[in-house]
Amino acid sequence: MGAASSFKEPWTKVLATQRDQFDNLEKHTQWGIDFVEKYTKFVKERTEIELNYARQIRNLSKKYQPKKKEEDENKYTWCRAFHSTLNELNDYAGQHEVIAENMTSQIITELTRYAQELKTERKSHFHDGRKAQQQIEASWKQLESCKRKFERDCKEADRAQQYFEKLDADINVTKADVEKARQQAQMRHQMASDSKNEYSSYLQKFNQEQNEHYYTIIPNTFQKIQAMEEKRIERMGESLKTFAEVDRQILPIIGKCLDGITQVAESIEPKNDSSQVIESYKSGFEPPGDVEFEDYGQAMKRTVSETSLTNSRSDNKADRSGKGKSKTLWPFNKKSKTPKQSKEPLSHRFNDLMTSKPKMHCLRSFRRGLSLKLGSNPEDFSHLPPEQRRKKLQAKIDDFNKDIQKEMDQRDALTKMKEVYIKNPQMGDPNSVDPRLAEIAQNIEKLQVEAQKFEGWLAEVEGRMPVKSDPPRRTSVLYETQNSTPPTTNNNNCAQDRESPDGSYTEEPSSEVQSKVQPETAESGDEFDDADEEMLPTIGTCKALYPFDGVNEGTISVTEGELLYVIEEDKGDGWTRVRRNEEEEGYVPTSYVEVFLDSNAKGAITYI
Repeated sequence: MGAASSFKEPWTKVLATQRDQFDNLEKHTQWGIDFVEKYTKFVKERTEIELNYARQIRNLSKKYQPKKKEEDENKYTWCRAFHSTLNELNDYAGQHEVIAENMTSQIITELTRYAQELKTERKSHFHDGRKAQQQIEASWKQLESCKRKFERDCKEADRAQQYFEKLDADINVTKADVEKARQQAQMRHQMASDSKNEYSSYLQKFNQEQNEHYYTIIPNTFQKIQAMEEKRIERMGESLKTFAEVDRQILPIIGKCLDGITQVAESIEPKNDSSQVIESYKSGFEPPGDVEFEDYGQAMKRTVSETSLTNSRSDNKADRSGKGKSKTLWPFNKKSKTPKQSKEPLSHRFNDLMTSKPKMHCLRSFRRGLSLKLGSNPEDFSHLPPEQRRKKLQAKIDDFNKDIQKEMDQRDALTKMKEVYIKNPQMGDPNSVDPRLAEIAQNIEKLQVEAQKFEGWLAEVEGRMPVKSDPPRRTSVLYETQNSTPPTTNNNNCAQDRESPDGSYTEEPSSEVQSKVQPETAESGDEFDDADEEMLPTIGTCKALYPFDGVNEGTISVTEGELLYVIEEDKGDGWTRVRRNEEEEGYVPTSYVEVFLDSNAKGAITYI
């Protein structure tokens, strides 16, 4: 009995301890699963940030992409560098989208699936542990029941023995009662003996189950839980490593994007861009000649008297009227008023003259700018300066030629298709192609008419532009005559006088200037012939970057990579004069060659 009572205390303590361990492990493993879900949520928010960042970068790149009306910016290196930067930035945004995509597939999806598997495995392990704990607790309760029965039977046997002994000692009790008490005591002893055997047997069984529970079942369950927890921790480490590797994988590509931005930044050529500006806005006009000096101080040199003052005024008026008739054009395109008083300061008169013409010039510029804003540009680009007009017309002709070539290619393809249909009728009806061929023929005819119209305008512009832009002869007779005539004649070439009243430009000189030039042309014809026969010295060399046919008069054909001698530098018209040998020389486009001028030859170039 004492042994039984002493066995209860430590077992109760062991069971309580076991139950506490299960509770602690259950809380810890649940916290681990919650941590996995927390980390998954963290990565998901990171992917959202990456996607939002990539979307904002793409929107920024798209916002600053050049519009159709800004396509002319591509001819400047700094604009192309910026556009390339936008493209690289777009690729940079794409790499952040790759980060989000890889994190979603390699971390979020995997951890979400693993968390579900972890919950199922954890539930299974703790179910087995709880079941084993319930079984040992049920065995313990059965053992306790056997023990209480054994204890109760022992007490009953003691009382029956004491009652038998009491009756046996009493002489007044009959022998039958004593025998009955004796049999009762024996029966109680037998029952106590059976309970003892039962208790002993079940105790042995419980000890075996308990030993198996604490040394086999529970350790195995704890080992499975421990392996599950270690696997979870290892999986967390792999996810953290993947988190870093996803970023590391795109670093080389991002580096290439940044290298591309650096390369385009280093490819910016300021001199080339400034040359493009000059080429874009070159008007083709000749610089205005010198302004004639008007001597208003002649009257002041005479003797100041009533008669002389009156005569001087009349003489000055006559002189001015005579000069006005002899002059072809006034530099400021406005008649100056005869001063009312001879004593008026000369600076006042000059200021009046200087402030009159610019006002008209500004008014015409305003009218021309207003017409451009209202969209009333003529089809032949007559509102532009000659050089700009020539470029626009040439661009339109090139566009028409491209469209014509495209239509012709379609016509050739349909013609071949029709031939195939004729040879193989089962493939299609040859007549079904005729409507399309007729339509293409009409389109080609319309495009050719438009191209011829623009070619006529281009020929007109090239005929009216200064002759120095024509490769065979660099300087026109008119230009040379103007340089050789007195300043009075040069005043007729003022840029302000070449403006027509409607604000457009014109290159036609006045009839008086042409009449003055014609006599000298015949006289100076021999001089030009002699100048053409003289061989110009070489001022450098050049290398042909592209092949040039040179079909026009005065040009020379070159092949790509050919080395030539430079005998005359580009004067702003886009042509350079080169020589192959003593007999072959001519003009080639400046953009087709790379020029290497001698340092001592610069500044010694003259017109022929």
